[in-house]
Amino acid sequence: MELKVLVIVGPTCSGKTSLGIQLAQKLNSEVISADSRQIYKYLNIGTAKPNDSQLSLVKHHFIDKLEPDENYNVSRFEKESLEVINSLLIKSKIPIIVGGSGLYIRSIVDGIFDDVDTDENYRRELMDKRKNFGNEYLYDLLKNVDPKTASNILPQNWKRIIRALEVFHLSGKPIWEFHQNQDRNLEINFYQFGLEWNREILYNNIESRVDSMISNGLINEVQSLLKMGFDKNLNSLNTVGYKEIIDYLESKISLERAVELIKRNTRRYAKRQMTWFRKDERIFWHKINSENDIDIISEKIIKSVF
Repeated sequence: MELKVLVIVGPTCSGKTSLGIQLAQKLNSEVISADSRQIYKYLNIGTAKPNDSQLSLVKHHFIDKLEPDENYNVSRFEKESLEVINSLLIKSKIPIIVGGSGLYIRSIVDGIFDDVDTDENYRRELMDKRKNFGNEYLYDLLKNVDPKTASNILPQNWKRIIRALEVFHLSGKPIWEFHQNQDRNLEINFYQFGLEWNREILYNNIESRVDSMISNGLINEVQSLLKMGFDKNLNSLNTVGYKEIIDYLESKISLERAVELIKRNTRRYAKRQMTWFRKDERIFWHKINSENDIDIISEKIIKSVF
């Protein structure tokens, strides 16, 4: 039986939070946040964390989970998020994964194995075969060496197929043996959807959001974090929105310059996010022109999956 998980990706300021909440409400489910900054407590305004009203609508996982000075990594996120996914599936709920942190998304969808390395030459060889012979050819290769894994992967999920072939090539073991150790359910299929904005509109949205962050108290938020004793050099604070305000508070730059830099660095971050996600051909992109399109897109997603 196929177990379905929805994945919503896109750049910052694209409406992922609203779409995730709508889907969770319509499907009576819960949201798993795949955001490497919203996982920290007290970082609210600068991370555009869902507000209390939004959080009250549906249950969110991995929001306000850690203190800002706690160490966290993608391997731990993978393990813990899979536990939540499995617990929701057991309750017949459709997990809704929402986030813009590409590595966090990849860890859930494809897995990140510390036990098995990568072989770039072998990967290139498989990519050439895919280019020349198509996804089905790779799928047949996997069926020959690891039929159990192949039976639980769709032929179009070529990245998962290549990783499974790579693991078998390097270890001589099927990938499901490693998945067993990670509580990874091989019957899960991830349906990935992205929100694609016109670049000019997205950048205007980013500028408006940054202005709102300043007017809503970002400076006070940063001051409070520093007064609580959190080091300015923490990974959680050495990110867009926080590092610029810290420089302003230390009189290294003006407030006007800090705001300029936050806008510029956020635009650059959004561009990197889109570059990352566009590499994944499994993501189905929905064009969006305003937040008013979210309801229509949520209905399209539900119809396409169910």
